[in-house]
Amino acid sequence: MTNSWIEPPNRMTLDATLPLLLRQLRLPCIGSHWQELEQQARVGGWDPAAYLYVLAEQELDKRHQARLARLLRDAQLPVNRTLSAFDWNAVTAARGTIESMAEDSRWLQRGENLLLFGPSGVGKTHLACGICHRLIEQGQQVRFFAATALVQQLQQAKRELSLSRALSRLDRHALLVIDDMGYVRRSEAETSVLFELISHRYERRSLLVTSNQAFSDWEQVFDNTAMSVAAVDRLVDNSTVVVIEGQSYRRRRSRHAVQPGSPRLDDHQPQSTDEPITAEAERSGDQPQKPHAHG
Repeated sequence: MTNSWIEPPNRMTLDATLPLLLRQLRLPCIGSHWQELEQQARVGGWDPAAYLYVLAEQELDKRHQARLARLLRDAQLPVNRTLSAFDWNAVTAARGTIESMAEDSRWLQRGENLLLFGPSGVGKTHLACGICHRLIEQGQQVRFFAATALVQQLQQAKRELSLSRALSRLDRHALLVIDDMGYVRRSEAETSVLFELISHRYERRSLLVTSNQAFSDWEQVFDNTAMSVAAVDRLVDNSTVVVIEGQSYRRRRSRHAVQPGSPRLDDHQPQSTDEPITAEAERSGDQPQKPHAHG
């Protein structure tokens, strides 16, 4: 482009042609608002650069919001599970560690893992989703899977001789959530693909795993001791483990729903005799804990 004086288009040409140019440049927000904002700029006596600045700012914000909506849609998170909606008073958990990892995504860049352990109903899935929401707000790509659904998908890929390609496709997600690991059936067909996924992402891409079974019980997940030890070793290395203790949210909600005079839920259910999930469960505080792998 030369420095010679450029004659501006007349108003008729401007009104007819500018929307087409903006469409070709893929600037839909500017295309929708330039006329409205032009009137505001004229009334306010804006400098032309100020007018251009506001248009560009609106376009950038619109693209940012669209990207966040796309990331949230692709993550396939269960609805209405955010950290702000979590009842921290109902459980014992390392809140500081969880909120720190939710606000600072640098652990994803290092390919670190986060493991949430605790009995059924204490909010492991809720916390995992809450962390994912915060990470998405930072522009991170995450993907939520129920463990059984993920295993079935990988098994199908293996039968079609495309497991390697399926694992590579998952690499586009900086964080992969595997929810309820303990519900995977102990069979070679299921656990072998799960082990391959863990090995594939080791030190490269991050995993967030929830489980109601301690590492010492993972032989119930993997069909042989050697595979269990190897899987635990890869998950624990360079990871943060958070143990959550408390009473099942569903049980507490059922108790609150009981009408006066009705039998209490506890009258018909034995008291929990669950042992601590790990030795770390006996300790409190917000420091990350790294348990030893058990065979």
